Amino acid sequence: MPDQGALPAAGLHAVVIAGARPNFIKVKPVLDALAADGARSSFVHTGQHYDEAMSDVFFADLGLRQPDYHLEAGSGSHAVQTAAVMTAFEPLLARLAPDVVVVVGDVNSTLACALVAAKANVPVAHVEAGLRSGDRTMPEEINRIVTDRVSDLLFAPSPEGVVHLLAEGARPESVHLAGNVMVDTLLACRERARSRPVLADLGLTPGEYGLVTLHRPSNVDDPAVLDGLLAALGEIARRCPLVFPVHPRTASRLAGRLPDGVRALGPAGYLDCVALQMGARLVLTDSGGVQEESTVLGVPCLTLRESTERPITVTEGTNRVVGCSPAAIMAGAFEVLDRPPPPRCPDLWDGHAGRRISAVLGRTLERRARRGGGSRPRGRAEAVPDPLLPTSPVDRGA
Repeated sequence: MPDQGALPAAGLHAVVIAGARPNFIKVKPVLDALAADGARSSFVHTGQHYDEAMSDVFFADLGLRQPDYHLEAGSGSHAVQTAAVMTAFEPLLARLAPDVVVVVGDVNSTLACALVAAKANVPVAHVEAGLRSGDRTMPEEINRIVTDRVSDLLFAPSPEGVVHLLAEGARPESVHLAGNVMVDTLLACRERARSRPVLADLGLTPGEYGLVTLHRPSNVDDPAVLDGLLAALGEIARRCPLVFPVHPRTASRLAGRLPDGVRALGPAGYLDCVALQMGARLVLTDSGGVQEESTVLGVPCLTLRESTERPITVTEGTNRVVGCSPAAIMAGAFEVLDRPPPPRCPDLWDGHAGRRISAVLGRTLERRARRGGGSRPRGRAEAVPDPLLPTSPVDRGA
């Protein structure tokens, strides 16, 4: 870690964007690291997730400070929501005139604010850059690709992200292998989650249940696909009872359709979600974040999708992509129940990604200021070496 007295980001003004539930988990380490390094941050909540179950409870669970600005974008189609965020963010960005806009993940708010900043010639830093599933039917895949193309600083959570970015033509000096900010939050909250009473309250015994999370439109919006998934879950539940915290957009589609042995729960806060994962015998999910969290927690995970943008959770973690075929899901689950994979965790998923990101942001600003004679003009950021990681030909922070 850097010298605590060095304050690499001192003097920096960063606008940090969050809009949806996964974003809050990801911005917490960045905001904390910027504060520790003496930077000023303006925290903007776009309002993409605006109900208490999907937003407000996370602030309490994470100890996340309240946003400085709320854009109140609300729901709508992808085009409507993206346009609403852009329209609300543009005048705010002009008023704040920051040194950099930090966006995280791959939701509509990420893309919208990156586009506004890029067109205003304000440097954009993308945290969780370089993830690719190869499936352009997923709206998130389009958001990832476009956001990376307009960003000046690209912080990849794992080596394959670096490879993707370089293959797509990103400047090597703009790409930094920073580690995973979601892991920072998970490791910081793990003991608090362990002490939660949620398992006792639900009458669950650690290691004697499975956890299900489903929310992607490709899984829950098509009745035929959903019927197949539910049939598979019902068969798995004969061997291992399942609990299912239901995403709000999924609840209406499940009414009266859950098979025996599958228990619906209301939306859970972050700490309770982690506690449920920690106690699970296996996890069945279509969530990218849960793939990462289960890997860090050492819990076997089956991804109910045809692809993943987080393949490192398969090659160096506890995840397995089984697709959406009921037969494949059941076969994968029974294999995991009989022969669970050994716990494995990727390099640099160590709880320090936020500090690495803050250090690079600070040194980027410092280099620009020196070249500008002490001023900090708005414009494209010049990437500089990451002081916390050893360099290599593929970049470990270069």
